[in-house]
Amino acid sequence: MSGTAVATATAPLSGTLSGGSTLSLSVLVLNRSFVAVHITNVRRAIALLYRHIAEVVHIEEGQFAAYSIETWRELSALQMEFRTPDQDWIRGVGYDLQAPRVIRLVSCDRSPRHGLRFNRRNVFARDGNRCQYCGKHFPTSELSLDHVVPRSRGGLTSWENIVCACVNCNVRKGGRTPHEAHMHLIKQPIKPKRSPLLSIKLGNPKYASWKSFVDAAYWTVDLR
Repeated sequence: MSGTAVATATAPLSGTLSGGSTLSLSVLVLNRSFVAVHITNVRRAIALLYRHIAEVVHIEEGQFAAYSIETWRELSALQMEFRTPDQDWIRGVGYDLQAPRVIRLVSCDRSPRHGLRFNRRNVFARDGNRCQYCGKHFPTSELSLDHVVPRSRGGLTSWENIVCACVNCNVRKGGRTPHEAHMHLIKQPIKPKRSPLLSIKLGNPKYASWKSFVDAAYWTVDLR
């Protein structure tokens, strides 16, 4: 389905929207066959909408509806009086726009990348931004990655030998093993069975609509 057409023109994105951290929130990206292929942020999603490269996919009473940026602005105007805590909004020039959760690339046939990518973001997500030595939670900017078995001892850069560590614990451990440094791991590092990033997102009510497109089969697929 598609939203009702609106004849009025829409201003360019540049210089018109503000919303602080809302613009950095995640948006699920589908290809034209409604298959999840990527995760982007609200700022990038809005840019794609204004360029008519993408459309918003919104779930209403169990039905999917697709909206251009013009019709999404119209719907946002109608919904302003009925805002809910799970919604996020962006203030434009003379209007408010509901932040989309899912968009569809109207001409993209790309498929999702198979397999989980081993990278800093996924390791932090697997460990919940929690130092695996002291057990405290930290923002990403205050965390580092630690080789449990140091590279100087032949330790590999792998899911099974890399953990999230705060800077203080990483410095304290240095080039030693946890045993030598008299430190203990909260849990042994393993390769996750499903995408840690998607697992976190799907547990957040803000992203409940993602579950219609990202089921258990896609949790082992890298959408970054």
